[in-house]
Amino acid sequence: MKRRVLIIAVLVALAAVLAVVLLAPKEKSNLIVIITPSMDNPFFGQEAAGAEARAKELGYQTLKFSHDDDAFKQSQLIDTAIARNAAAIILDNAGADASAAAIGKAKAAGVPVFLIDREINVRGLATAQLVSNNFQGASLGAEAFVQAMGEKGAYLELVGKESDTNAVIRSRGYHEVIDQYPELKMVARQTANWSQSEAFAKVQSVLQAHPEIKGVIAGNDTMAMGAVAALESVGRSDVVVVGFDGSNDARDAIRAGKLKATVLQPAWRQAQYAVELADRYLKTGETGQPEKQLMDCFLINAGNAADLDNFNLVRR
Repeated sequence: MKRRVLIIAVLVALAAVLAVVLLAPKEKSNLIVIITPSMDNPFFGQEAAGAEARAKELGYQTLKFSHDDDAFKQSQLIDTAIARNAAAIILDNAGADASAAAIGKAKAAGVPVFLIDREINVRGLATAQLVSNNFQGASLGAEAFVQAMGEKGAYLELVGKESDTNAVIRSRGYHEVIDQYPELKMVARQTANWSQSEAFAKVQSVLQAHPEIKGVIAGNDTMAMGAVAALESVGRSDVVVVGFDGSNDARDAIRAGKLKATVLQPAWRQAQYAVELADRYLKTGETGQPEKQLMDCFLINAGNAADLDNFNLVRR
């Protein structure tokens, strides 16, 4: 009987110790988790690099992950961040609608999420949403396209992932300008999912059906470079191509005369600013800024392409 009482007493004591451990406030974390769609894509790679560099400058440890535009994988990575007791998450999300639940899960766990590049359709879940002013940027690109086309001619539009808000907004911005010119005729609109290989195949196919094409306007530089490669493969150097992002590949193509222009969205600065807001929030409990903030884009052409490096304008 005494042995049984002793065992119960020990178990009760162990349970009390465990409760204290579980209920005790967690030690303040020094970890920022950075999650982007891909490390291989130059744009997303530079986002991750910019966020990591700034976080380390501010004294944080970092972990970088890629969700590959898979919402389920993104949810698992956010679970990992929560389990690692992350102080904050910097996220370029896997879809405006598909990401809300995972971001809400992080918020419920006390891990603030700072979105970059892509916004979500729900307010109040992310601590901040920093996105490029895609409509403003697309308008700049469209104006350059119209001018290079001489305000007339047949053209093809290459669109990114239809589930991505950025793809929709950029297309709308392009047409807000281009549709004012009745002699510019869109003969095809193809979704190439931000992919260079898909853009290459789509442009080759459209050229066969519409050899009269004089221009290609693309929703990002990766698709624009696919268009350039497809045009080169059939000896078409007479076609105007405009992209969007501000990649080094686009810069080099502009300087070589293969691409007319691109639009820089400041990925490096945007990611660094997200980390700065996270640092401010972790230290003061607020960012001092509205949840959603737009960052203006810049037209890149032959006149300033030399100043572009890794999605950042470097004045020489």
